[in-house]
Amino acid sequence: MDRPIKKKKWTVKRIITWGGGAVLAVVVIYNLFFVEHLSTLAVAQERLTLSEVEEGVYLDFILANGTVMPLNTVYLDAVEGGQVEEIFVMEGEVLDKDQPILRLDNTNLRMDIMYREAEQFQQINNLQNTRLTMEQRSLDLRGQLLQLDLQIGEARRQYQRDSTLYAKGLVSEFDYQDTRDNFTYLSKRRQLTLENHRTDSLFRAQQIEQLEAGVSRMRANLEVVKQRLDRLTLRAPIAGQLTQLNAELGQSMGQGQRIGQIDRLDGFKIRGSIDEHYIARINRGLRGVFDFAGRTHELRITRVYPEVSGGRFEVDMQFADGVPEGLRRGQTVRLNIELGQPSEALLVSRGGFYQSTGGQWVFVVNADTSEAVRRPIQIGRQNREHYEVLSGLEPGEVVITSSYDTFGDVERLTIRN
Repeated sequence: MDRPIKKKKWTVKRIITWGGGAVLAVVVIYNLFFVEHLSTLAVAQERLTLSEVEEGVYLDFILANGTVMPLNTVYLDAVEGGQVEEIFVMEGEVLDKDQPILRLDNTNLRMDIMYREAEQFQQINNLQNTRLTMEQRSLDLRGQLLQLDLQIGEARRQYQRDSTLYAKGLVSEFDYQDTRDNFTYLSKRRQLTLENHRTDSLFRAQQIEQLEAGVSRMRANLEVVKQRLDRLTLRAPIAGQLTQLNAELGQSMGQGQRIGQIDRLDGFKIRGSIDEHYIARINRGLRGVFDFAGRTHELRITRVYPEVSGGRFEVDMQFADGVPEGLRRGQTVRLNIELGQPSEALLVSRGGFYQSTGGQWVFVVNADTSEAVRRPIQIGRQNREHYEVLSGLEPGEVVITSSYDTFGDVERLTIRN
């Protein structure tokens, strides 16, 4: 009798199949959880700039462009409008103080002076006529008073005689009263004439005072107008070089129009142009330096212009140790402006990586410089040589500071020697 043969569950083929699947699963799990999956790019070391992170003294300064300018510049504006009649000097000449530059002609101003002069002469004539009238009235009054004094003297004597005769009964009462009334009338008339003269004199005196004040005002106004006429000749307000003159013969100049400028030749200053980002940190007295003719020269900020134009503002800086020889107006210099005192900090050299990362991450190189891995960092202040590292790096580590523009979004670099 045949006996059934039991089929084996774990054949060699089955063991190999399941074993291979288990190994494959282990490999997959290992790759998923224990192997780094970083995008990698191979680069040549000679294309990279490597810099070591180090502790050092951070110098808080910024770079700025500066232009050499005269210490003082005076702008020439047309105080009075007019037409250019004559030009006495040429652009670029060195002028003395009050030296004539050009002359304008203003017909309206000249006619105004003539009108004011005629008005003044009329007022002076009125004043003279009033004084003459006052003198004539004074003479007439003196004549009237002389006549009245004569009449009063006669009336007084007649009244005294009639009083004596009336007391003796030799003159009628009617004649006596007539004589008395005549004497009283003449006396009161003299008093009234004097009062009238005083009143008229006061009026005439006030009139003369007003006329004299009017004449004085007219004279003052005429002087002002004549000064305006004199200002048609534009003169140099200071001694210096006429560096700009915008005028041609026959050209019409409006009042207040810019004609030119004069630069003093006894010194220079530097006018710096600074990014508006630093406007809150720039104050008078800050120190700046620049290199010229093999020497470093020190400057101090003396004025800050608050207006911002095109994302920049300006400052004036004067030399602390004298103007260097050979410096010329209009030259451009590179300035280092200190914003604060030196301080200890963790530093990394400046490089093109900042433009690519914004200072938010950097590639850190391993010890044998075979690869570099991307790491987040935090950058603080910066000057022309260093960035201040706030976090993410340690002293002695090496980072790539050259540009990352060709690396794309890779997270690891393989460095080929």
